[in-house]
Amino acid sequence: MSAKMSSALSSYSDYGYNSEIEYADPHRLIQMLFEGALKRIAFAKGAMQRKQIVEKGKFISQTIEIVGGLRASLDIENGGEIAANLESLYDYISRRLVTANLKNSEDILDEVAGLLVDVKVAWDAINAPAASEAAPVAVKENNKAEEIRPVEVAEPVVAKKPMPPINSRANKALKAYSM
Repeated sequence: MSAKMSSALSSYSDYGYNSEIEYADPHRLIQMLFEGALKRIAFAKGAMQRKQIVEKGKFISQTIEIVGGLRASLDIENGGEIAANLESLYDYISRRLVTANLKNSEDILDEVAGLLVDVKVAWDAINAPAASEAAPVAVKENNKAEEIRPVEVAEPVVAKKPMPPINSRANKALKAYSM
């Protein structure tokens, strides 16, 4: 576990999120980073509207840190073109966040939020559980004609083993997420 990820995780324990982080798989940790970045962008936008410069800067800095964690979590060696494209996108997002801070631009924050939402939706779809569709089954009741009824099949519940965080940069990003 990297120092940056440990730092982020320790912040979670300070805010009562320790349990969620302990049992979250790497996929969920990345989802949490996306959620945290989007939350911080919304907070920064609100601070801009209220002309709270210090708060705006704090939230944008936290968002940059979270995006850095997303970037650091990429497996560039094995991720191929997708990882390279995401790295470029995260770099662009970080630069746009700095510009949004300097120019006090809500429009740039909206642009960045839109980009993050697009990636988050794709990320969420990776591990989304398949919709449980009921299979039609022929059933005879009291010698009546056969009737087709859906039969619900429950998925087995499997306890997930806690996984270590991705790396130190992601740890620091999780810390920024929890603030």
